[in-house]
Amino acid sequence: MRLALPARAKLNLDLVVVGRRADGYHDVRTTLQAIDLHDVLDMQVASTTTITASGLDVVTDERSSVVKAQRLLERAVGRALPTAFHIEKRVPSGAGLGGASSDAAVALRGLAAIHGIDVELAPVARQVGADVAFFLAGGRALAEGRGDVLHAQPVAPAWFVVAWPGFEVLTPDVYRAWDEVGGEGPNHLRRAAEKVEPRLREFAASLGDGWQMTGSGSAFFKPFAGRVSAEEAAAHVDGWRAVAHTVGAW
Repeated sequence: MRLALPARAKLNLDLVVVGRRADGYHDVRTTLQAIDLHDVLDMQVASTTTITASGLDVVTDERSSVVKAQRLLERAVGRALPTAFHIEKRVPSGAGLGGASSDAAVALRGLAAIHGIDVELAPVARQVGADVAFFLAGGRALAEGRGDVLHAQPVAPAWFVVAWPGFEVLTPDVYRAWDEVGGEGPNHLRRAAEKVEPRLREFAASLGDGWQMTGSGSAFFKPFAGRVSAEEAAAHVDGWRAVAHTVGAW
């Protein structure tokens, strides 16, 4: 059996870091919104597991979120799930757009379908990563705790331009920096991300007013009234950019 599914990105419309937990992680409160920018994950039953990729750079070894999701699902069901994966990578990695988490969630859904598994995926998703559970359902949600306590919200139609500076910022580094510098504003991680990667400050200045960082960076986004105005604005962004709109739950 073969299956190809979109792995959609997300934006953090706001992000408050509540504080550092005893286990070293951080509690947050953030509004997550799925957008139509997406990777495509192709999966088919195979004699052995392989993973290949095209498009933007992405790891294709044991560090891959897709492989991690597969391994954890295999542990949950008690058997091997050999699968040939191919990722058409369109969502930049290390950008705060949730690309790796979305790929992992789609892998869980796809593996369950092609291998005929009847198991609750949410507990497995939470083991893979904090954002993965959100991508099992998508839409819009208020996320609390580590980002895995979800409260679904209605989705309003909206358009955005997403801009990426061409380099990634590692989430653990940003949270460690937050412990030192704190945060404020619509995204409490921006100050910390700029400490980790000073080029972010220059990139944000080049974009102009009204742009907001998503997640722990490095991508920024700006809302627009409609597709036409978003496309006009995107034409003035140097480097990688995308026009995207909100997507409801799947």
